[in-house]
Amino acid sequence: MELRCQYQSYAWGKCGSDSIVATLIKPSNPNIILDEKTPYAELWMGTHSNGPSFLKDENKSLDEYLKENNHTLGSTVIEKFGIQLPFLFKILSVNKALSIQVHPNKKEAEELHKTQPNIYKDSNHKPELAIALTPFEALCGFRPISEIKSYLIAIPELCDIIGEEEILELTIVTEGSLNISLKKCFQKLMTCDENVVAQQLKKFIERISSLGQLTRQTLHANLLERLYNDYPGDVGCFGIYFFNYITLQPGEAMYLGANEPHAYLSGDCIECMACSDNVVRAGLTPKLKDTKILINMLSYKCEPSSAKRFQPLREDDCTEVFRPPVPDFAVTRITIPAGRASYTLIERAVGSILIIVNGKAEITFSTTKVLNRGSVIFIPANERVNMKVLCGCHPMLMFQAFANV
Repeated sequence: MELRCQYQSYAWGKCGSDSIVATLIKPSNPNIILDEKTPYAELWMGTHSNGPSFLKDENKSLDEYLKENNHTLGSTVIEKFGIQLPFLFKILSVNKALSIQVHPNKKEAEELHKTQPNIYKDSNHKPELAIALTPFEALCGFRPISEIKSYLIAIPELCDIIGEEEILELTIVTEGSLNISLKKCFQKLMTCDENVVAQQLKKFIERISSLGQLTRQTLHANLLERLYNDYPGDVGCFGIYFFNYITLQPGEAMYLGANEPHAYLSGDCIECMACSDNVVRAGLTPKLKDTKILINMLSYKCEPSSAKRFQPLREDDCTEVFRPPVPDFAVTRITIPAGRASYTLIERAVGSILIIVNGKAEITFSTTKVLNRGSVIFIPANERVNMKVLCGCHPMLMFQAFANV
């Protein structure tokens, strides 16, 4: 069940052969001619209507196949979600920052879809997991309050936007009213007049260029300048002083639940989420900003950056599994070491999608196929899949997504 998958050409994506997405597209879409000037941002694997996958050898969508062969999903998936694939599996190649954003919980998603169906086009929540393929930069969740306070005090341009009264309240706040005071400060920033924000950002950028190296490092000057170059005058540039800045190394992951602010900045990753495209944005984007909704939706939970890394569990000598606290999806990272000739995938009671990121193998279940880097397959529930490694001089790397039920 090899799949032909679609890609998204968003402006923030890496261009041409610099994009891992682009290099993984070719095996399942052999007629595609890569353009070095085109951004290849996302590869979608699943049934979402904005980019559905098709069976490679016939003109039939994966969604249509699953409805005709619902047993391949597994009984627990059907009991929980009905006859549908509950997750969307992706590869991302990020050249410049995506928007500062948040995803609604299920109740909020239903309400947004009901009141603004032209913007929020489905009623599902969108928790998501990102696993780094290359060093991967992101903003994720609110910083510890002590760090936010120190930045507000150290950056007069930011203080001028938010106001001394709100900052003073935050510096003397007790634990019980922390969320309220932090929300006030963040709201003042995000709702400030765009011209005022642009003026203060310009002033700060000019001032930070003359600061000493140690101070520049403390204030993340290089990151600020990079964001400002891509989104000049955008209020989201100041977001780096409210949100944790994190760099994941290959194989490391972070989980983003509902109402958690985040923005991907650069790098390549595996991503899996509930089958939804609901995004509420408020900065670092030319797209619609729904600032009021985002401000009211955020959790305002402050944690250190170390708490944002999501740890896997080891299943066997080749497979580790990332199981977030939602039933919609889990993801395994499968690494077959160099020199090993074969491996049998752990059998799953649910249907899954597997992509080969590195390596080549002969795979046998209902049929035998030779699969290469970029090959994507749907594996029916309860199928035993044997793999014969055909290029064993380097480790083989694969990722598999399935419902977490």
